[in-house]
Amino acid sequence: MGISQSIRCKTAETAGKLSKYLTKLGSGMGKSFPGYIYLRIGKRECVKDLSRNLKIGSVIITGTNGKTTTTKITALLLAKDTSITYNYESNTINAIVTGLLTGNVELGIFEYGIRDVKNAIPDTVSKMVDPVGVVYTNVSREHSQVSGRKNPFEDYLRAKQLLSTPMKRGIVICNADDPRTTYIGKIKENDTLVTYYGLDIELEDKTPLTGDVFCPMCKENLVYSKRYLNHRGIYRCSCGFSRPEPDLKLTQLSSGEDRWQVNVEGEIFNYPTDQKISLDFKVEIPAFGVHNLYNLLCAVATYASFTPHPENIQKTVREACDEIDLSILPPGRFEIFNVKDKLMENKLVGMGQGDNGDALKANIQFMETYVGKDISSDTAFIYNTPDEGEDEIFEDHLSSMISLNPSIVHVVPGRESVEAARNYYNILKKSLPADFYPLSHEDMEKRIDKIRELVEESPFKYMIVSGCGPEQYMWGNLKSGCKSLQESS
Repeated sequence: MGISQSIRCKTAETAGKLSKYLTKLGSGMGKSFPGYIYLRIGKRECVKDLSRNLKIGSVIITGTNGKTTTTKITALLLAKDTSITYNYESNTINAIVTGLLTGNVELGIFEYGIRDVKNAIPDTVSKMVDPVGVVYTNVSREHSQVSGRKNPFEDYLRAKQLLSTPMKRGIVICNADDPRTTYIGKIKENDTLVTYYGLDIELEDKTPLTGDVFCPMCKENLVYSKRYLNHRGIYRCSCGFSRPEPDLKLTQLSSGEDRWQVNVEGEIFNYPTDQKISLDFKVEIPAFGVHNLYNLLCAVATYASFTPHPENIQKTVREACDEIDLSILPPGRFEIFNVKDKLMENKLVGMGQGDNGDALKANIQFMETYVGKDISSDTAFIYNTPDEGEDEIFEDHLSSMISLNPSIVHVVPGRESVEAARNYYNILKKSLPADFYPLSHEDMEKRIDKIRELVEESPFKYMIVSGCGPEQYMWGNLKSGCKSLQESS
């Protein structure tokens, strides 16, 4: 590094740390503004120099679903063993750099959202941060419309893949049960260590797949011998591509109403000590659905791969699982409320964001664990639609709703376009009883009030409110209303 660049990088670091201090005095951009200032002054060339302050390195967590929850649990685990810096929810390069400005710590744990190559620049980010770990939760159809432009699924998958492409050291951690993340792992096996995690439990998703799942190698249809959650399961293709044996897996699920017990089992490579670690122990966790079993397992795999104290793994995971409750899930998380409606009748309401096919299906399955398979006979579904150009997401949503077969579907625009919502309604009503409420995005309060009214006045015993919509504002306000009804009952 030349003298002028060294001065520029030091200046950027000083300015970034100062702005980090100043943002603590206010509100708003604390997770990203210091990183923005650093990049404005130091440019991309200085980020790698900043990354070298981490004694072990950075781990970047990405995927379609579960990034925030996985990052939170990973940070909770690693913070018990060593010094870390981390970010979640504000999942941009500016937020990652803000985390790197923390200073001399062992590890950085960063959530990173990737929709396409142009906006996320995943390979550039990887070269800048130089991570020792890239972690994939899953890859599902999502965000088919980015900045007004169609984003084909193949391009979306490639954007995820590019985050780990530049890596020549460290570990890539992939979901073995997801053929798309396995595909990324198989390619990386040529030049980087790859660790796979997956389920090995007596639980099976027997509902139809939301859309065909093609082999990422040859584009033929995959054949499943077992599915755990939509496209995640045990699969194979005639070309030879198949689900690998997980290095770390969850086994022996015992499910109760409030707590589940699982066994963590496998052999995993630990990066700081350069040795393999054998694991076999039981933990208790909240009953928070199969999708969060994956998030927990992914976090444990990441923790076990990068803790400098692998001798603590069993003790630390058990302690952390005792601390975990549903508050660790993000604001748009699916929650179930026991409420009384206007007639003072008991009602079970499941509510939360489901802005892609996997997420909405997981919400339905989570509700079914409380109600049972006869849920469809007395259920109303308030469906918040995708936007214009997001037909693939709607197709996945529709498949799940048809499988549920609710008594009525109330269709409400979930994003900006009312006309797109109307078109989706016209398709949906051919398969299910439905009505439509054309409420604009600009008048979000009326949209929220109408959903609350539908919940309170519905004659059905069970209600599911899910689909697309602003995570923080809309779902937060809706759930606040349900909590008020719960408290008043």
